[in-house]
Amino acid sequence: MRFYETCDVDGAFADQGWQRPRLCGPNSGSCVEVNLGNRGLVGVRDSKNPDSPVLVFDDEEWQRFLEAANAGQFQRNHRE
Repeated sequence: MRFYETCDVDGAFADQGWQRPRLCGPNSGSCVEVNLGNRGLVGVRDSKNPDSPVLVFDDEEWQRFLEAANAGQFQRNHRE
């Protein structure tokens, strides 16, 4: 993940471009929102605070994250 100054990503994420997971629902505040912005950047923010800082990833970083998540690399190992 690279670090960007606020002015570097200004305008990269349209307000109407923020999406929540379907399971979150329109009124739930405990979710993350994703914005597949322009300029090859993906933004992730806290749905409870839309003015919070945005985590910014490039398309390649985001693709790697999705592949790892789909492969189960972030699942906790539960002891029974």
